Amino acid sequence: MGIPIGIDVRDDVDPRALDRAFDHLRWVDATFSTYVPDSEIARVDSGAEPSPPVRAVLARCDALRRRTDGRFDVHANGRLDPSGYVKGWALEGAAAILADAGARNLCLHAGGDVLVRGERAPGRPWRVGIQHPLRRDRVAAVLAARNLGVATSGAYERGAHIIDPRSGRPPEGVLSVTVAGPDLGTADAYATAAFAMGLEGPGWTATLGDYAALTILADGRVLSTPGLDRLL
Repeated sequence: MGIPIGIDVRDDVDPRALDRAFDHLRWVDATFSTYVPDSEIARVDSGAEPSPPVRAVLARCDALRRRTDGRFDVHANGRLDPSGYVKGWALEGAAAILADAGARNLCLHAGGDVLVRGERAPGRPWRVGIQHPLRRDRVAAVLAARNLGVATSGAYERGAHIIDPRSGRPPEGVLSVTVAGPDLGTADAYATAAFAMGLEGPGWTATLGDYAALTILADGRVLSTPGLDRLL
C-alpha cells in the first residue's frame, strides 16, 4: 500500500521468522490493496465471492461500522476499501508470527500505526511519538507503552482523504486523532471514525473503554481521555 514498514525485535529469534512476518505483510498488500486492479478486494468490490480471510475482515469492519454509528464505513469513498482496519490488522498478524517464534519484546510501525509488545529494554517501556500535525520535525506527545497498539488519523500526510459518511465531506475543526488500545486494527478504525466525526469525536472517544484517545483541534487545543493521560 506504499507505506514503509519497520520491525524492531529485541529478542533472539530465528531470522526466518522475520521473513515470514514480511511475507505475511506482502500477502496482505496483494490481497487488500485498492491500488492493484486484480487484488482480491478489488474483485470482491466487483462482485466476486470473498475468501474466508477476506470475509472475516469484512465482517469485523461491519461490526466496527455499527460500533462507530456509521462513521467507519469501508464504502465511504464509493468503493470497497477496508484499509482503515487492515493496516493495523496486518501488523497484528505479523506480531503473532514473531511471537510464535519467541519474540516477546518488539515494535512494528507502518505509517501512523505502531504496535509494541513487552519492553525496549528491561524496565524501560517503548516510547511512541505522536506526530505533530503541523510541524514535521516535532512530536505532539510521547507515550510510554507496553503491549499497546497506537493509531493516528489526520489529513496532514495524505490530505483530506477521510470523509464523514453522513455528510460526504471531510471533517472540520480537527487536525488529528490518536487512539491507543489492545488491538491495533480496532484502534486504527476508531481513530478514523473519531476524525471523521470532527468536533463530535472527542466526546465519542471518551466512551471507548479500553481504548484511550488524544485529539488535536484546529484551534490548537489538545484533548485527551484519562486513559491516554496515564500513558504520557
